[in-house]
Amino acid sequence: MYDLIIIGSGPAGLSAAVYAMRAMLNVLIIEKEAYSGGQIVNTERVDNYLGMYGTSGFDLANAFRGHANSLGVQFMAGDVNGIEDAGTHKVVCLSDDRKLDTRAVLIATGAKHKMLGAPGEEKFKGMGVSYCATCDGAFYRGKTVVCIGGGNVALEDALYLSNLCDKVYLIHRREELRASMDVQDKVKAKENIIFMPYYEVAEICGSDALTEVVIKNNKTNEEQTLPVSGVFVAVGMEPETDFVRGLVDMDEKGYIIAGENCLTSCDGIFVAGDVRTKEVRQVVTAVSDGACAIHFIETFLNKIL
Repeated sequence: MYDLIIIGSGPAGLSAAVYAMRAMLNVLIIEKEAYSGGQIVNTERVDNYLGMYGTSGFDLANAFRGHANSLGVQFMAGDVNGIEDAGTHKVVCLSDDRKLDTRAVLIATGAKHKMLGAPGEEKFKGMGVSYCATCDGAFYRGKTVVCIGGGNVALEDALYLSNLCDKVYLIHRREELRASMDVQDKVKAKENIIFMPYYEVAEICGSDALTEVVIKNNKTNEEQTLPVSGVFVAVGMEPETDFVRGLVDMDEKGYIIAGENCLTSCDGIFVAGDVRTKEVRQVVTAVSDGACAIHFIETFLNKIL
């Protein structure tokens, strides 16, 4: 019987594990991916984490994992597909039929990239359609690509690609961009980034390889075809919460409802990081959630032990 099972090994999960070990809890992290760190692994440069200015997301993730390793945190590879409430404890169920008993659970599964849902997207996923510019941008050196979205991630992707590619079309369904003004200014200063507002992707085309994108103006219904070699999608995230749907309260987007105390509607189940309802989702807020969660998990365990 574990005191705590943490599902997910991003910044929230790793932070919680460090605090749990310092609290002398018997803790286990279950991670689905072959690496720790969550989304920051795919970030080229992190400038807003205190004391780590200019570090890469990969290096920051490794530092987080190294800290957890140094304290002896247990890790297990696995895909959690459900949590059962056994009354006196919780049972974490894995897709390979393993079941693990624990007194408390911390959900720190983060969020995954949203898909466009356009025809051709599924066909060319990983073969021209990418959701990570820093992962795949080098394959398109000297070529023309499309970047879709209007937030910080989309514009930062466009900037990164503009240093590699001949031309970058930035497509957004509105004229107003959601990215911070400093990022917008950098994009505007790049001559090889062509901003195309009011356009949406109607189809991603090609035979053996992706060769063009059909885009449609949502104000005029005009369509045009762009010859491109790659499509980079950055239209937001959706939480990884399907495995607890019906067990804990969620908002309309699927984020688990909890305040800064990380308490869910189900006694003994806590939530931390990007998967929680919150206004700001950053590495620093995820790390903070992990620390806060352990404080309230300790309080919960003290009541039942």
